[in-house]
Amino acid sequence: MAHNTPDVSQLIAQLSLTEKVRMLSGDLEFWDGMQQLTREDYYHKHAFPVAANERLRIPGLNFIDGPRGVVVFGGATMFPVTMARGATWNPELEAEIGDALGRELRLLGGNLTGAVCINLLRHPAWGRAQETYGEDTHHLGVMGAALTRGIQRHAIACVKHYALNSMENARFQVDVTIDDRSLHEVYLPHFKACVDAGAQCFMSAYNSVNGEWAGQNKVLLDDILRERWGFDGFVITDFIFGVRDGEKAIEAGLDLEMPFPMVWGKYLEAMVTDGRVDEALLDRALERAIAPQFELPPIDEYDPDDLGCEKHKALAREAAVQSITLLKNDDAILPLRPHTRVVMLGDLAARSTLGDRGSSDGRPDHAVHPHEGMQAAAKSDVTQYDTLDSAEADQAVRDAEAVLVVVGNTYREEGEYIAPLSNLAKLSENFPPPPKLHWLFGKRFMRPVWTRIVKAVLGFASRSQRKQLDTEQGSFGRGGDRVSLRLKPEHAELIKQAAKLNPNVIVALVGGSAIVMEEWKAHAKGIMMLWYPGQEGGHALADIVYGVCNPSGRLPFSIPADEAHLPFFDKDATAITYDLWHGYRKLQRDKETPAFPFGFGLSYTEFFIENLVSDKTTYDLEGTAKLTVEVANVGERDGECVVQIYTSAIGSSVVRAPRELSAFARVPLKAGEKRHVEIAFPIKKLAFFDTAIDDFRVEPGMYILTAAQHVDDDGQELILEVGATQ
Repeated sequence: MAHNTPDVSQLIAQLSLTEKVRMLSGDLEFWDGMQQLTREDYYHKHAFPVAANERLRIPGLNFIDGPRGVVVFGGATMFPVTMARGATWNPELEAEIGDALGRELRLLGGNLTGAVCINLLRHPAWGRAQETYGEDTHHLGVMGAALTRGIQRHAIACVKHYALNSMENARFQVDVTIDDRSLHEVYLPHFKACVDAGAQCFMSAYNSVNGEWAGQNKVLLDDILRERWGFDGFVITDFIFGVRDGEKAIEAGLDLEMPFPMVWGKYLEAMVTDGRVDEALLDRALERAIAPQFELPPIDEYDPDDLGCEKHKALAREAAVQSITLLKNDDAILPLRPHTRVVMLGDLAARSTLGDRGSSDGRPDHAVHPHEGMQAAAKSDVTQYDTLDSAEADQAVRDAEAVLVVVGNTYREEGEYIAPLSNLAKLSENFPPPPKLHWLFGKRFMRPVWTRIVKAVLGFASRSQRKQLDTEQGSFGRGGDRVSLRLKPEHAELIKQAAKLNPNVIVALVGGSAIVMEEWKAHAKGIMMLWYPGQEGGHALADIVYGVCNPSGRLPFSIPADEAHLPFFDKDATAITYDLWHGYRKLQRDKETPAFPFGFGLSYTEFFIENLVSDKTTYDLEGTAKLTVEVANVGERDGECVVQIYTSAIGSSVVRAPRELSAFARVPLKAGEKRHVEIAFPIKKLAFFDTAIDDFRVEPGMYILTAAQHVDDDGQELILEVGATQ
């Protein structure tokens, strides 16, 4: 899709050193930029430009965030959060969403988006869980690659946060220790999948990995990303505090400091002049950042009417419908008839709960809340009460044929964490003093004085910040890592109270990650994950509740019966160790039964999986097995089954998870239909990372492949023998 691509090396040769340094940081001036970012909603009103040069007609990159829709206000479509879309297990749909995001991004002035957030969900307490697809690296990679492909048709997809950023509150301070096998097998393959899908940009994480900050970590940025994987795009920092040591960062392979000059703006030119940094490193970074700019389709190819259009709203509704995950349906309480007398309970029933208000925020022109959607679809009046604190509400619940309780989390309980500014005083030592103070007092005198001034100002700003975050209008929600995995006590009590008045209670859970529900689960006949379902979420809920659509969402993570079954998590950690064990891998190893297993979800019909066969029984190490499995819909409704292929190694020389997801396919079936589904299965999916050779290796031996409907499903087994390469 190149359009009059110039010789980038010739452009770079015409730049002065000062111009080069300036292009390697965001275009905002530091102090003006800091002031702007503290203003209400600035992040959601502007693109962040970088790597432009007007003199040489280098157009530049314009970064706008948007995992669930372009965050710049102006009519962009609001899709369900990424975790909800992970529950669809539908990469084809995700590619369509990526296409829509890319189109709307261009119409709102962007050409680079941080929409592809694929950090692995190590623990459900992670505050930004809603921004990723789930706990499994294969699933993450397939979904992230699909979004990447869709976006890259129109813009540059930025994959974030590289790497091991699975905590929120401690992201500026924590050092993650990890061994090579866990790193390459569990925490990196999904990033590699996005490289293979054509991603042109990565964003480094704030955290440290094995003792070195991610933004200057040569092992991550150069050895793995570029040398091992062949990535030829550019790497940008996460905003403001992404560079700690400018010299280390440029030498490690970082390309752009965002969103304004701070560390590089202060030091990089001097480093080159003093001979500490080779100017060729700057040229290399600029070439990576400039070349993709000229490969983008021209803006006049885009129709302004596509912004928030009906087609994209319909896509958002379809994504929400496919994401809703039915976990319990005793006595086939769902679906309801349209004339059913329904009472809705919970303050979230009449609110458009869209998720985090941090960098992934967005404000659609209108969002359909659950009560609005139900009322629009019902053939009789649907009443709603926040609580059961009146005789009227109690009587309405008693008289109802079904009670739909909408409870869960909001941006206040989980999301991006904006630390008290006073906590960032150490990091703020990299802030350059305002130029006028340099002129008045001199640089040497100003450095210690300026540090004290910054700390005092940040202390004052923190008090103002806390007041802002306590309002509904705060530009960034207070969120953070979750304090509890359970519902708020008043929400759990509301479910129990409703069940005392009426046996037909259905619970719709709002949230971006696992909710432990053992204390109230028995009180509900029906339970579903509604997620943060986007602007059409209310309509999607009604589509499922009234049976217009058959639920097909499947859990992209495990829901434990008890928090004690999860890995250790400390939201304020300064150091933590990641290993092979989390999610379903840990639960199966420890023989702990989850409340609901990874990949689980109910339907209004029933599916059978049988007759898993392969084209042969013995394969060499480089082969591809051609799998065929029969999938049957034995119920009376059309539906979609997600066939999941899990692998198990027999007699492995290394410890491996009992089962590992290696492939999946979403299969639509008419009522009574049986289909043969073909799945290409590369034998390399059986590999483990062998530290002795510093690479992946398939071990000759016997492997069990299981076609199942979730990770704990017995399913249909097939044994493959893998031998040496012929």
